[in-house]
Amino acid sequence: MTPTVTTAVGTFRHNRDVLLRELVATSAEVASSTARKAKIAAIGGLLSKVPPDEVPAAVAFLSGELTQRQIGVGYAALTDLTVPSAVTGVIGPAREPALTLTRADEIFEEIGAMLGPGSQAARRAKLAELLGAATASEQQFLVRLIAGDLRQGALEGVMADAVALAAGVPAAKVRRASQLRGSLPQVARAALRAVADGADTAEVIAVLEAFTLEVGQPIRPMLAGSAPSMEAALAKISPAALDWKIDGIRVQIHRQGKRVWVFTRTLDDITSRVPELVSIALSLDAESAVVDGEAIALRDDRRPYPFQVTSARAASQSPPGDSRAPVPITAFLFDLLHLNGRDLIDEPAGQRFARLAAITPAELLIPRLVTADLEQASAFFADAIDCGHEGVVVKSADAPYQTGRRGGDWIKVKPRTTLDLVILAVEWGHGRRTGLLSNLHLGARDPETGQFVMLGKTFKGLTDEMLRWQTEHLLALADPQVERPAEQARPYGVVRVRPELVAEIAFDGVQASTRYPGGVTLRFARVLRYRTDKRAEQADTIGAVQALWPGRRDE
Repeated sequence: MTPTVTTAVGTFRHNRDVLLRELVATSAEVASSTARKAKIAAIGGLLSKVPPDEVPAAVAFLSGELTQRQIGVGYAALTDLTVPSAVTGVIGPAREPALTLTRADEIFEEIGAMLGPGSQAARRAKLAELLGAATASEQQFLVRLIAGDLRQGALEGVMADAVALAAGVPAAKVRRASQLRGSLPQVARAALRAVADGADTAEVIAVLEAFTLEVGQPIRPMLAGSAPSMEAALAKISPAALDWKIDGIRVQIHRQGKRVWVFTRTLDDITSRVPELVSIALSLDAESAVVDGEAIALRDDRRPYPFQVTSARAASQSPPGDSRAPVPITAFLFDLLHLNGRDLIDEPAGQRFARLAAITPAELLIPRLVTADLEQASAFFADAIDCGHEGVVVKSADAPYQTGRRGGDWIKVKPRTTLDLVILAVEWGHGRRTGLLSNLHLGARDPETGQFVMLGKTFKGLTDEMLRWQTEHLLALADPQVERPAEQARPYGVVRVRPELVAEIAFDGVQASTRYPGGVTLRFARVLRYRTDKRAEQADTIGAVQALWPGRRDE
């Protein structure tokens, strides 16, 4: 007789579906291991047991993602539901592990489909049901998964190798198929379904090699590394093609005849929101094309609006003539991945750009300079900055387009801006950072009140040594009458500290914020070092930060 367990969210048959507890156990094993091969072996071992139809959810979950990408559940809802009474008061914890991977994925799908009046409350109720059907360890896994906080060291490279191990094929074949399909979970399902159907290695490889770049199906964009100076970048790539670095929205524009799709860096379809970019696609001298570029809102003088203006415009559902969305956007195009039925990602970058230039109106091409001369490169960099842009991207003219990769063939160079800010609080880490204080709350000094104004949070830039150091020093600054000891802190516990420790923070810009009291926050803040030589009263002021906000000059 098939053993079954009935809970508030359904009936689960242990012999049909993979239990979520198996995934949670594998996740814990991966998080606790520092060896790449051990991580691959753990994930590959699980995937070899997962039915093919459940593989996409398994791969996505272990990668720290949802198959639905977004389900409309914010951090506030998670915070409320992680309080024990918020869960056990609704349903009560599952008495035994019974929640399956498939059912969890189905519930996420149901939550994401909830729209209209009352949907927020309905999502929270459904989420409470899901957590109520989960054990304590499963609850923690699910909350971190939804919050995008499942940092366990199972990045896409590890996942691709694990899929290859489970399928018994070379990892390069899986990576290539994933690059062209834009979805490792779908590639994994195809490969492991072939294995389940009895295919041999050659037949599984043939399945993987059948994946090609498909117009209308986005692929992950190529990414850039970084260098502290133009000199350092040219030391790695020379001669180099230099492109302006635009502070906009990365877009991948697909065209097939009169049909057009526009995707973001995160592969979200925003076609209906950006009719200007649709027009740009239709202006290309091509029947079919896949083009990489940056969308941005420009003033009449061609200088960029603050990033938030571009971001809001790209998020708007209103047409550009509507009074609610008055700022049009344009694009700077810099790469061509497909043209008239032919994939180009393996061609050298210089040839791809030449093909792009041949089909694109000149005003839509990214400004580019090919040089090995540092003086010329520095002048080009200065010109980009003077025009209001972020800097330049130094590119190898010989490199193929490596989707989803942040390698050494593209290197971004930006003027680095830093502030000395005070640590106001810190949050306990998760995954590899469990037991360490990680996410820092940053504050600037208000000289009028003598208090500190919070600007945002960051956990970026912290080495293992810095994490250990800051945990020791910040615990010493915590108020023992207010803060609980480490072993009692909740997964999302915040430790408030005396505002004494100063950190040097690098960031990519300042933008308006209604969340923080100073009205501004930092973009892509990261810790460079701790300034133990500085006292808190020597930290930068909130006025100095506000002065860096481009929108301030527009008032």
